[in-house]
Amino acid sequence: MRVERVPFRLISAATAAILLAACGQKQSAPPQQTPEVGVVTVQPTAVPVTTELPGRTSAFLVAQVRARVDGIVLRREFTEGTQVKAGQRLYKIDPAPYIATLNNAKATLAKAQATLASVTAQANRYKVLVAANAVSKQDYDNAVASQGSAAADVAAGKAAVDTAQINLGYTDVTSPVTGQIGVSQVTPGAYVQASAATLMATVQQLDPVYVDLTQSSLDGLKLRREVQEGRLKTSGPNAAQVTLILEDGRTYSEKGKLQFTDVTVDQGTGSVTIRAIFQNKDHVLLPGMFVRARIDEGVNESAIVVPQIGITHDQKGQPTAMVVGADNKVALRQLVTTTTFGPNWVVDSGLKAGDRVIVQGTDKARPGMEVKAVDAKLPPVFASDAAATSGASAAAGASEGAASSAPAASGAQPAQAASAASGA
Repeated sequence: MRVERVPFRLISAATAAILLAACGQKQSAPPQQTPEVGVVTVQPTAVPVTTELPGRTSAFLVAQVRARVDGIVLRREFTEGTQVKAGQRLYKIDPAPYIATLNNAKATLAKAQATLASVTAQANRYKVLVAANAVSKQDYDNAVASQGSAAADVAAGKAAVDTAQINLGYTDVTSPVTGQIGVSQVTPGAYVQASAATLMATVQQLDPVYVDLTQSSLDGLKLRREVQEGRLKTSGPNAAQVTLILEDGRTYSEKGKLQFTDVTVDQGTGSVTIRAIFQNKDHVLLPGMFVRARIDEGVNESAIVVPQIGITHDQKGQPTAMVVGADNKVALRQLVTTTTFGPNWVVDSGLKAGDRVIVQGTDKARPGMEVKAVDAKLPPVFASDAAATSGASAAAGASEGAASSAPAASGAQPAQAASAASGA
């Protein structure tokens, strides 16, 4: 068999051609491009400071109708659960004994008045006679003393008549206030006593209505410190608006106002009581209902807000954000967040005005890497400038689901985060 030999010169030429082609392909490969990321430039934003607190409703006025005289209840003159007016008669107690007592007091007064008239006439006669030495000075003095005693008897008689009339009036048991009356505690034929202050019924005024809230003394201390430092602006406790959330999760239609904050801290719970007042024309709020109140305590005019999609958490649960510096290099920042404002986190520290936070393309960025920063194209609900211009109304219109899906920030109170996310 014959084997043809290939000249070495041909092999060398072919190999050189292949190598030159490979080198040409390597030299023609495009250079690696700088990754592009979407950033948001943070600026100070006016953010309302809100607190969500639990509480219970209580009536504006509570009047317990109790017996003020002893006697048998003859009849009840109201329907349970209805509105009654101040001065409306509710019960009638047997007045017969008190009518007799009044008549006796009147008779005693008439007798005392007659006696006074007699001794007064005698004292006047003795006055003339003693001047003519017709009677002794002692007899005249006795007549004047008798006149004074009779006058005192008349005054006591008048007081007895007044007392008898008052007690007779108490047999008509009336409502002390206008409001809604509850269950009758006595029935016709029952015996009531003034000494035992027998409870007969309760009348409650439900429009307006109070809401008693409980706030920890620590939260109150933080609020007062921020106001003193000028970070928060408030128009005073009497002007603070309160939004009420009912037991079924719905928001009450009327806005309330804070009445006062108790100055005494409960030693057992470490909390103070805050009272708010709400109009209740339709009687939706009933005494004893459990509610949650969202209080607008002030406005932080220099808050730094960052869209939630721009904040992640490290293995320790600390919130972090990637920032593009002036040299277009990425830096990782540790943040301290407090609460949410609509779809944004409120950052207390770790960022300053003008920082460019990466909110899009975070998977392509690494600390120390050089990137190309462009303005992020976010949905309107995530745009931070919308929050800055719309103020508190933007928070009210924000979706609850957007805020609740974000992980909780370290150190943030869940109740405050939930309140702000639901439209604080």
